[in-house]
Amino acid sequence: MTAEATEASLTRDRSLRDEGGSGDGDRPLRIALLTYKGNPFCGGQGVYVRHLSRELARLGHSVEVIGAQPYPVLDDDADAAPGSLRLTELPSLDLYRQPDPFRTPRREEFRDWIDALEVGTMWAGRFPEPLTFSLRARRHLAARRGQFDVIHDNQTLGYGLLGGPGVLGAPLVTTIHHPITVDRQLELDAAEDWKRRAAVRRWYAFTTMQKRVARRLPSVLTVSGSSRQEIAEHLGVRQSRIHVVHIGADTGLFSPDPAVPEKPGRIVTTSSADVPLKGLVHLVDALAKVRADSPDAHLVVVGKRAEDGPVASAIRRHGLEGAVEFVKGISDAELVDLVRSAQVACVPSLYEGFSLPAAEAMATGTPLVATTGGAIPEVAGPDGETCLAVPPGDPDALAAALGRLLGDPGLRRRLGAAGRERVLARFTWRQAAIGTVEHYRRAVAHRAAGRLGTAG
Repeated sequence: MTAEATEASLTRDRSLRDEGGSGDGDRPLRIALLTYKGNPFCGGQGVYVRHLSRELARLGHSVEVIGAQPYPVLDDDADAAPGSLRLTELPSLDLYRQPDPFRTPRREEFRDWIDALEVGTMWAGRFPEPLTFSLRARRHLAARRGQFDVIHDNQTLGYGLLGGPGVLGAPLVTTIHHPITVDRQLELDAAEDWKRRAAVRRWYAFTTMQKRVARRLPSVLTVSGSSRQEIAEHLGVRQSRIHVVHIGADTGLFSPDPAVPEKPGRIVTTSSADVPLKGLVHLVDALAKVRADSPDAHLVVVGKRAEDGPVASAIRRHGLEGAVEFVKGISDAELVDLVRSAQVACVPSLYEGFSLPAAEAMATGTPLVATTGGAIPEVAGPDGETCLAVPPGDPDALAAALGRLLGDPGLRRRLGAAGRERVLARFTWRQAAIGTVEHYRRAVAHRAAGRLGTAG
């Protein structure tokens, strides 16, 4: 898609949201929000479910989040009507839980054929959860026909969700944050030998299913123009069925606070050490270069430490054991204060479908260094105006940008203020909820029109 076509399509989606004022002028909707992996401390999908469900409830809708382990965390919100937001647990066998991932369940844990399919798929080296969750969700929804106006799937893309309202009992709207085929290719590119490549191909076998399902979906939402283009190219979904609704930051929580002291030399990032797509190894290489001129420069990584692999090797190779810290399991308040305390936030990813860490860092007023991978420029904005932008996978460019910001307090203040203004204007969860509701209503209206046509 050309830049002009992308902008025209985004303008059309914004017009759709704006036509209804608040986007919420009709009767409240009963929404089933499905998520096969919903804990907000385990990834962006869980963050999406947590914040979108809260804002949908604040708009007056009834939202039931239906999720598997790790279970979603929902906000107990005083601004929503009592009972308007609730969680229904749809348990899997939780085969990847800690401290015993890839476990074999005891015989008494098996409940039905879906459980057997889940274990057998894992034994084959494949990831079963999108398929098995979709089958359990189909059964659950079929037993509750008539209780929901719309079903919103958060990137499960499993065979069980096919069949339309006649099977599920309500029209389906699906969010695809970005095609998982992108993750698959990046992991294949990073694989060290044929054994690792074979393992990656087995693990990502579910992407074949997701491609087939995506092409049959009536309504697809995504979070950026970049993701829209990737979905069309990688999954074969027609452009006319893909609609952009930007997500955002919790700007009440992620906000500046002058009372939090700034830590000299602190760089903060959110990343899993063992995911090549996140580009952490390039940031570690850059940190080693930065410390040649700024010895107090240090990195705090919000994410899991890997004891081996490229990131751990880079830390040892550069002698950075005392300059790189990993933190995990911290509260929202602790996370916000950590970002506020940094002189620089960094998103070194090779690709992102949106980049919540970029939006959240900008919302706190912390100046940002970010790559131009995927949709990150849509969030972070122009180089030198709201961030410093560098090519993905380039440690030298990362080091130059980090060193520039660490050494220039005036530039940090200017970029930090401009970044927050950008997020407030474009990327809030309330705006995301309003835009999503418009697409719900369109799906409901389309189903009603189909019924009238059949009756006529």
